[in-house]
Amino acid sequence: MLLEQTEEKKGVNKILIAGGMVGIVLIAVAIFVMSFRPSMEDQMASILEGSFREGSSEFERITKDIIISTDPRTVQSPNAFGKISMFITGNIRNKGTSVINGLEVNVAVVDSFNAVLREKRVLVVPTQRERLGPEEIIPITLSLDGFDKNDDRANIRWKVTAIRIE
Repeated sequence: MLLEQTEEKKGVNKILIAGGMVGIVLIAVAIFVMSFRPSMEDQMASILEGSFREGSSEFERITKDIIISTDPRTVQSPNAFGKISMFITGNIRNKGTSVINGLEVNVAVVDSFNAVLREKRVLVVPTQRERLGPEEIIPITLSLDGFDKNDDRANIRWKVTAIRIE
């Protein structure tokens, strides 16, 4: 009796199946909840609602007080796919008297003939800082990917595309 082995039942572990089903249900609920979140474009549009855009006199008046400079620490590096990535750093300064609570900037890398190679729009205020007061500076860092080795990356251009003040 002591040396006699008992037979173990082989079959499907019901606890394992129940745990798997609970996990599947939780993942389905999470996907369902996330499907109701607005897209990044919709979120940016709602943040910039009521902002001034290019062509209006208010836009021209306010943007002349925004100074954007490229930091010399901009880096170019090859990635695993044989392309070049640029990590662009700069500073955005509000030399005006208005408090800015919405600021969208377009960053473009151009060649020697001023043709745009790559560009990217970035929402700076309120994503990096809630507001940009008079005489304040915001450092900005972003990456642009997909350049070829032979691309003539001559210059970086910054442009304010939307601005909202308090």
